[in-house]
Amino acid sequence: MTKLANPHFRPEIAAQCTIINFIVTENGLEDQLLAMVVNVEKNELEVKKQELVKKQNEFKVILDELESSLLKQLSEADPATILDNQELIDSLERTKATSTSIQEQSEVAKKT
Repeated sequence: MTKLANPHFRPEIAAQCTIINFIVTENGLEDQLLAMVVNVEKNELEVKKQELVKKQNEFKVILDELESSLLKQLSEADPATILDNQELIDSLERTKATSTSIQEQSEVAKKT
């Protein structure tokens, strides 16, 4: 047991022990306590919050995939005909529409 914020143990000690970090930030603890109270008082709100968090994570994954796809298409496009590449333009439009939709849904989720 130690009170050091970031302890360093020798390899032979670390191999024989289980190191557990019990440090909790004030914000993290506040979120946990609030979730417990809301779960008891209004369970449907906590379920909705968990669904929103899950959707936000899915949105991040979708945006990352869109970004990588768009960058790949841009890197593979011929610089001489990039403005005439209809497939690339359609992809840009889809990415823009999806990104805008995700941003709007994220704003609604923050308000909720």
